Amino acid sequence: MRYYSTRNRAKYVTASETILKGLAPDGGLFVPAGKLKAYPGSNLPAGRYQEIAVEILTRFLGDFSPSEIEFAVSSAYSPDTFDHRAVAPLISLSEQIYVLELWHGPTSAFKDIALQILPHLLTIAAQKSGEDREIVILTATSGDTGKSALEGFRDVPGVKIFVYFPEKGVSEIQKLQMITQEGGNVNVIAVRGNFDDTQSGVKQIFNDRYMNSQLKEAGYRLTSANSINWGRLLPQIVYYFSAYRQLISQGAIKEGEKVNFVVPTGNFGNILAGYYAGRLGLPVNRFICAANRNNVLSDFINSGLYDKRRTLYNSHSPSMDILVSSNLERLLFELTGHDSERIKAWMNQLTEEGHYRVDRETLATLHKSFWSDYADDGETLQAIAGTYSEKKYLVDPHTAVGINVLDKYLKREKDPHLSVVLSTASPYKFTGSTIRALFKNSPFQDSSELELIKILARETEIPVPDNLAALENKPALHRQVINPADMPDHLRNTLLEDNS
Repeated sequence: MRYYSTRNRAKYVTASETILKGLAPDGGLFVPAGKLKAYPGSNLPAGRYQEIAVEILTRFLGDFSPSEIEFAVSSAYSPDTFDHRAVAPLISLSEQIYVLELWHGPTSAFKDIALQILPHLLTIAAQKSGEDREIVILTATSGDTGKSALEGFRDVPGVKIFVYFPEKGVSEIQKLQMITQEGGNVNVIAVRGNFDDTQSGVKQIFNDRYMNSQLKEAGYRLTSANSINWGRLLPQIVYYFSAYRQLISQGAIKEGEKVNFVVPTGNFGNILAGYYAGRLGLPVNRFICAANRNNVLSDFINSGLYDKRRTLYNSHSPSMDILVSSNLERLLFELTGHDSERIKAWMNQLTEEGHYRVDRETLATLHKSFWSDYADDGETLQAIAGTYSEKKYLVDPHTAVGINVLDKYLKREKDPHLSVVLSTASPYKFTGSTIRALFKNSPFQDSSELELIKILARETEIPVPDNLAALENKPALHRQVINPADMPDHLRNTLLEDNS
């Protein structure tokens, strides 16, 4: 399989080049060229998570050998990295509602599933292309991607990683995970601003031809670990198939029966992976896009107008506090039949005017697969409390957004299909919000999130993931704070000083 940019279908690249480049030179995103071939009938991949992963990745990584793919999969999804043998286990809340736990990796977030395998894919791609420059990973994070990327790329030979996060836009636990990160090749920088400022700064660096030329001469090659990199998005397709196979093995559905997937998302990568799974033949009835109070995505899906000209709020679900959803460009490219001219026009209008509106035909096509609503902070806390009270199951705020939006969907649509809610993080990553939801007028409100971890464990008797329990004894190693405008100079100066 070959790839091209959402903004230029004329130039094809291999899977290796796609992963190495990250962002297309024209500012677009790489996508599979041509139509995806669906699995016929009931021939969906089956087996353990690792076996399904090999099957899916093989379809997309045309210039990778079977042994290279098997090595990457076995290295990423081992008992040393994931604390559950299923990798992403499926939990029943009722006969019609299941939760897919995607947070059993080394940083307790769903990003681990992609970022544990991306370093292997990137290393193999560099070897195949004869790349002898040092690879520099740039990542903007709203909380979870940063730590997962740092952990995945820590001390990988020939790689440096720079993670930028909004100084006041992540939870205390997420911040501690990043600033205590060990590794000789890691750089963690707080940015004065929100996630969109941070993400824009990274994109500016990629699009700065003069700076890229300087770094090339100094022996560096830039790429990304954000979901703008196809190598980040591709592994996420796997857990949709794994979830479906678990539903069959648990007797919840029969082969070929359609299900709904409920996805809390801000940057649209998580739900887009599900869309690609559907294009491969996964029987999906509806993708339910669950947004928080920063509801730019739900407004767009319902109206066709994408408008970032609004206030960005800090919510109880900070990983979704995003107004520019990069991966939506890939979906629109698919919905328009790979119309790069329309994509360029919409994306240019978003950059220049802050908004765009898709045509009626594209909106109608979107509505065939997607439904969306949002949960505000109060509804998020109610969903945490209600799920624990009724099911004795504890969810983090992002998963709670999904549960609330699913409830709204079922009340409006009367849909008989079974629904799977994607659970994106351990509740212990957001103890402040979780405690507030469970204990109104809580005497614990003045406690730090590290203290709240112990309190939540004591009150619920739910085990704390080892990586989060260990944070208490780790020193802060990264304390830099910069302005968004200074990101290019900071990167250039750091790399060139290292190279002098």
